[in-house]
Amino acid sequence: MPTTCSVFCGHSIDGFIARPDGALDFLEGDGTAELGDHGFDAFMASVDAIVMGRNSFEKVMSFDAWPYTKKVIVLSSGDVELAAARSRGADVEHMNASPVELVDQLGTRGMFNLYVDGGNTVQRFLRAGLIDRLIITHVPVLIGQGIPLFGALEKDIRFKLVASRSFPGGLMQSEYARR
Repeated sequence: MPTTCSVFCGHSIDGFIARPDGALDFLEGDGTAELGDHGFDAFMASVDAIVMGRNSFEKVMSFDAWPYTKKVIVLSSGDVELAAARSRGADVEHMNASPVELVDQLGTRGMFNLYVDGGNTVQRFLRAGLIDRLIITHVPVLIGQGIPLFGALEKDIRFKLVASRSFPGGLMQSEYARR
């Protein structure tokens, strides 16, 4: 069975997924947007595991509660402390592999639908040609600087728009599939 790698994220309309310090406050909007999961629960039901880098993992660890019920793979070349996450109920492990190696290893373990999260990790998977689906919610705010979702590529990666949804308060969600 082939592996599908998907991204589900929000970003400012100028393309940032977080402020320079990693803060996500602007993703909550200005209080006029309709709160809800905007399809996130259905998306999560479709994935077998979450792959994120160390920075995203550390950000998730700052949340009041561990947000995931799925297996989380922290992709990092350095050591990652997992005990605190496990004490919060996380099913988490650390792997040090290239995106291609990671996808192959997880596939042998029956994890074929992967949620790839975090700017650097998404960029690495894009450069490796592994991202099959992008679901991006555009939050109607310009923040001017921050951590970008996308980075430099050696060649174009073509996607096609498969769905577009708007939500009260100005949120716009676009879903793309790789051609």
